[in-house]
Amino acid sequence: MSGLVNYVSCGALWLGLLVRAPDLLRHRRDPYLRAICAVLGLAGLCFFLGAPPTVGAVNRIGDVPNLAAPVTYAAITGYCAASQLLVVHWRGGPRVRRTARRWLLAYTVVVLGIAVTFALGEAPVERRTDLDTYYATTPYIAQMIVLYLVAHLTAVTVTTVSALRWARRVRGGLRAGLTLLGTGSLCGAGYSVAKLVAVGARWSGRDWSGLGTTVSPAAAGLGALLTVVGVLVPLAAPRITEWRRARRTYARLEPLERALDDLLTRRTLRLPRPGLASPTTRLMWRQTSVHNALSHLAPYFDRELYDRTRAGAPAATGEAERAEAAAWAAVITAAVREEADAGRRVPPRDGGGCGRSLDRVPDPAVLLRIADALAGAAPAPAADVVPSRTTTAGTA
Repeated sequence: MSGLVNYVSCGALWLGLLVRAPDLLRHRRDPYLRAICAVLGLAGLCFFLGAPPTVGAVNRIGDVPNLAAPVTYAAITGYCAASQLLVVHWRGGPRVRRTARRWLLAYTVVVLGIAVTFALGEAPVERRTDLDTYYATTPYIAQMIVLYLVAHLTAVTVTTVSALRWARRVRGGLRAGLTLLGTGSLCGAGYSVAKLVAVGARWSGRDWSGLGTTVSPAAAGLGALLTVVGVLVPLAAPRITEWRRARRTYARLEPLERALDDLLTRRTLRLPRPGLASPTTRLMWRQTSVHNALSHLAPYFDRELYDRTRAGAPAATGEAERAEAAAWAAVITAAVREEADAGRRVPPRDGGGCGRSLDRVPDPAVLLRIADALAGAAPAPAADVVPSRTTTAGTA
C-alpha cells in the first residue's frame, strides 16, 4: 500500500519532463515538443494519482468514496490523447491538425463518458488497489472501467506500432530512443491487457485480481522507465558521441604532450589540470598545453629539416599527410632538444632557415597525426635525413 512503484515511476517521468523543459521554453510553438512533454507530464500524473496513499487522500478531500478512480482514469485518458498527438506529429503530413483535433475530440468524449458513468453508478466501498475487479460487475462502474482500459490500450498499441515502425527507418540515437519508447508503450499495453483479463475473469466468476494489483503495476512501472529513457536517449546521444570523440582525441594527443612535457613543466606553460571535468574540457586543456609549447618552440623550428624529412618520408609511407606528420615530429623533437640547451640563444626569426613557412603552429588535425607519428603509428624519418643547421646538428 506504500505506492513506492508509483512514486518512483512518477519521479522518473517528471525527471524526463524536467530535462526536456528548457527545449520547450525555447521552442514553445513546436507541437512535437509540446506533445512529448505532455506525454511525460501526464504519464507521471497517472502514476501519482494511482498510488494508494494518493487515492486515499483524493477520496478524503473530495468526501466521495472512490472519487480518485474517475480522476485517475481521466488523467490516463489525457495521457492517451497526448500519445496520439505525439504519433500524429511524428507521422506528419498535410492533415496533421485535422487528425490531431479528431483524436482530441475522441478522448474528450472518453473523459465525459468516464464522468457520466461514475456519476450514474454506485461505488460506496473504497477500494484503493483493486477497484477494477471489485466493481467489474457493477452497472455503469463496469462500463467506466472498460472504457478507460480500451482507450488506453488503443493509444499504447498505436504508439508501439508507430515508434517501432519508424525506428526501422532511422539510425543512431533516434533509433535507440524510438525502440525504447515503443517497448515502453508495449509494456503499457501489458498494463491494460492484464486489467482487462482480470475484469473478464471477474465476469465469469473467477477471482484474478492479482493481475490488476501485481502484474499491471509492474508492467506500467517498467513501461514508464523505458519511456523516459527512450525520450532522453535522442537528447543525450549527440553529447555522448561528442564526449567519446573528445576522449579518443585526448588519448591520441598524449604522445605529443609527453614529448613536450619537460618544456611545459620547465617553462610553466601548462594550465592547471582540470579536476572533475567533461572529456571535452580535458581535451581543451591538453590542446591548450600543446599549443602553448609549440608556440614557444616556433623560433626553433628548422625548415630545412622539415623539408628533408618530408621528402624522404613518402617512400616509406606512401601518404603525403603521414609524411607531413613525420616531418613535423622530427622538427618538434629537434626543437625541444635545442630549446633545452641552456647555452644556446633563441635563433632569430628571420634567418638561418628557421621561421618563414614553419614559424607557425600546426592545425589540430595535423597535431593528431604528429602524435601518431611520435607514438610510432607512422614511419620514422629516413635514416639519412639530418638537420642541416649547425644549431641543431648536435641535438640528436
